[in-house]
Amino acid sequence: MIYGQCAGVMVVGRYCRSMSIPGTVYKAHATGNDFVIYEDDEGRYAPTVGEVRLLCDRHRGIGADGLLRLTHPGHVADVSDRVRADCAAAGAEWFMDYRNADGSLAEMCGNGTRAIALFARRGGLMGSSVGSSLALGTRAGVKTLTYLGDVSPYGHDVFRVDMGPWRMGETEGYAVGIPGVDGSARGTFVDMGNPHVVAVVEDGHADLPAVEDLDLVHKPIVEPRIDSDQNVEFVRVDAVPSSSPDHGERSGPGRATMRVNERGCGETLSCGTGLCATGVVLRSRTGVGSWDITVRGGTLRVDVRDDAVSLTGSATMVAKVELL
Repeated sequence: MIYGQCAGVMVVGRYCRSMSIPGTVYKAHATGNDFVIYEDDEGRYAPTVGEVRLLCDRHRGIGADGLLRLTHPGHVADVSDRVRADCAAAGAEWFMDYRNADGSLAEMCGNGTRAIALFARRGGLMGSSVGSSLALGTRAGVKTLTYLGDVSPYGHDVFRVDMGPWRMGETEGYAVGIPGVDGSARGTFVDMGNPHVVAVVEDGHADLPAVEDLDLVHKPIVEPRIDSDQNVEFVRVDAVPSSSPDHGERSGPGRATMRVNERGCGETLSCGTGLCATGVVLRSRTGVGSWDITVRGGTLRVDVRDDAVSLTGSATMVAKVELL
């Protein structure tokens, strides 16, 4: 499958510049988290920081939360020998080279895995039938995606992603505030291969506005400071399922609402690893391991186990773009 072979030329204001990426790229989103995507089978099209910023710019470029290059593990310069060995052991021929909209490298993007898996499926790089799977290399390890088809209430072209292990820090060990907004909430650190701080904002529990009313234009402030930059989630619990009096089994998934400010791009409509981090914190608070979590881009399912998390949600191909 070859989506584009020649370097494109994009007009930027009064200037033309040759780009080190293919002349044809694609636009996709996964519950509103949107991406520029292209395939790089031969490892010829590693993007520069400036090119990522330009393509993701919503006024001067295509517009996206990040860029996804589908390539092979050996073609990604910053990937370690250990990660390449893990990809080989898992049979992961393809690798998701993900860049945030500001051009910075990212370890992982849960929504990005679904978008790039749909891109691979449409291009014949994974099976097309329901139940087909794809082992995908990422900087945070190999993730296995399974195609589920259309699933209510999650939408069309739904994938389940095995997001791998998680690690949670001290419960509510951080103070989380928003510049220009009075009040704060307590947040919990969760490592999903990338760093998150999850603040559960219950009505009357924290002195911040309701989740729907938060101003997330500005990057939240986390204290004490974490060494690496982090994503921040604000969450409201909407419903906790009751247990069966006979067997102690839950009647269904819990329901919650989440908003997120992602490092490198600001507030997004959805964040896959943030959803998983939220599920981890909610499980710790309630004992419920399965959650339907609504973000601005839709509703997704998170299932948390002791050793791993899975994320279920839709993906959508939007457009084929020829760069001029």
